[in-house]
Amino acid sequence: MTATNTDTIAIDQFVAAPPSKVWRTLTEPELLARWWVPGDIAAVLGHRFHLQMPGWGAVACEVVEVVPEEKFVYTFNESWTLTWRLVAEGNGTRLLFEHSGFDLDRKSERDAFDRMGPGWRDKVLPQLAQTASRLTD
Repeated sequence: MTATNTDTIAIDQFVAAPPSKVWRTLTEPELLARWWVPGDIAAVLGHRFHLQMPGWGAVACEVVEVVPEEKFVYTFNESWTLTWRLVAEGNGTRLLFEHSGFDLDRKSERDAFDRMGPGWRDKVLPQLAQTASRLTD
């Protein structure tokens, strides 16, 4: 058996909102669509859902771990996993994000890794932070 050369995108994002608002932003379909993409997401272990990715279409996902307001993990396509960890910090939340499972021995996945790292860091997670910080109770 040969080892696969895998890598992970890891991003630390401060959000000027409490964990409860960040959690809602991650797990409620109407809020998810505001900062990322439409999808029938739910914070329920084993929930299978789809995210409507521009250029890709419907991507199958499955929730594999749920710790309300602390950790949310789901598969994204057949090989990737998205992990969202929320840590209260002052009046806000430290969001620790990981997109793992990239097979860097495959050109298409290496290209995706190279594109998605800056996309998550510079566009998607700042949009999440802005959406969460604007939520009212």
